[in-house]
Amino acid sequence: MNNSDFSISSCSNPNAGQNSAVPARLDFLQSLSGLALALFMWTHLLLVSSILISKDAMLWVTGMMELRQLSPDGQGYPVLISIFAVIILLLFMLHALVAMRKFPANWQQHTIMREHIHRMQHSDTTQWYWQAVTGFVMFFLGSAHIIIMAINADKIGPYLSADRFVSEGLWPLYLVLLFCAELHGGIGVYRLVIKWGVFDKGDVKRTLKNLKRTKNYLTLFFLTLGLITFAAYIKIGMEHRDHAGQRYQPEQHLSREAV
Repeated sequence: MNNSDFSISSCSNPNAGQNSAVPARLDFLQSLSGLALALFMWTHLLLVSSILISKDAMLWVTGMMELRQLSPDGQGYPVLISIFAVIILLLFMLHALVAMRKFPANWQQHTIMREHIHRMQHSDTTQWYWQAVTGFVMFFLGSAHIIIMAINADKIGPYLSADRFVSEGLWPLYLVLLFCAELHGGIGVYRLVIKWGVFDKGDVKRTLKNLKRTKNYLTLFFLTLGLITFAAYIKIGMEHRDHAGQRYQPEQHLSREAV
C-alpha cells in the first residue's frame, strides 16, 4: 500500500532478496522510535508554548518537570531534565542510524532517486524525499539543540530561554529546526499509519485522502503554534537583552527560575 518505502541501497545489496527477519525488525525499530520522537516533539512544543499564557505558566510547567514541589529547598532537580535530554538524544541517534540505511549511499544513487521521483510524480514518494532531507538537517541541528538543553538544564526560563533566542543568537537554529521537525514528524506519522495499516479498512482512496488532510491540518497547527511561540520568545528576548542572563522572578518570588 505504501510504495514510498523504496530503498535505493537495496538495489546494490546482494542479500536483499533473501529471507531475513532483520529488515523487518529494523523497520519496526525505526517506526517505534520515530513515533516516540514525534509524540515527544509535539508534547515539547505544547509545553514550551505555555509562554503564550504567561511567564509564570512557563515557570510552573518547568517546576513540575523538575519536581520542584518534592525538593526540600524548592530548587527542584534540573538534573532530571539533563537525564531526559540524554535519553532523547540516544533515541534520536538510534532512529537516525536505522533510518539511514534507506538513504542513497552516494551521489549516483541520489540522482537515480531524483529521476525516479520526477517520473513518478507520486506525492507519497516526494514526501519521503523531503522527510529524508529534513531528517538529515535535524541530525545536526536537533542534536545540537538537545545537547544545549542537557548542558543548560538549570538555565531555562521565560528570560533565560528568550536570551538564547536573541542575546545568544540561536534564533536561526530554532527557526530551521521548527520547520524541519514539524514537516518530518507530520510526514513520518502519516507514513507510519499507512505502513502498518492502522486504518486499512473500507474505501482505501477515501482513507488516504482523509489521512493526508489530517496530516496537513496537524502540520499547519503545530507550525502556526510554533511560529507564534517563536515570536513570543523573540519579543521577550529583545525586551530583556539589556539584562541578559538575569532570571525571571515571578510574583510569588520563587527562589529560582526553571524551564
